[in-house]
Amino acid sequence: MGLQEDFDEHAAKVKTLKESPSNENLLILYGLYKQATVGPVTTSRPGIFNQKERAKWDAWKAVEGKSKDEAMSDYITKVKQLLEEAGLTA
Repeated sequence: MGLQEDFDEHAAKVKTLKESPSNENLLILYGLYKQATVGPVTTSRPGIFNQKERAKWDAWKAVEGKSKDEAMSDYITKVKQLLEEAGLTA
């Protein structure tokens, strides 16, 4: 299985978690997913009154140095960790 297929599979698997991951883990996943699928941040940082979007933007910005493949690989690793913590098989 190629990296793209593995990434797509884990992007679907993370949605099977019975409990939503912590906000911190959701932001990590969001940043890695955006970096893997879109690339570096292309928008300006949301304003102070939009905390949720600002946190998501910051999470994406934090991984902007990673290549697409690195971001995909890190995303897969994080999803596997969350699945194992939930007692599900990766």
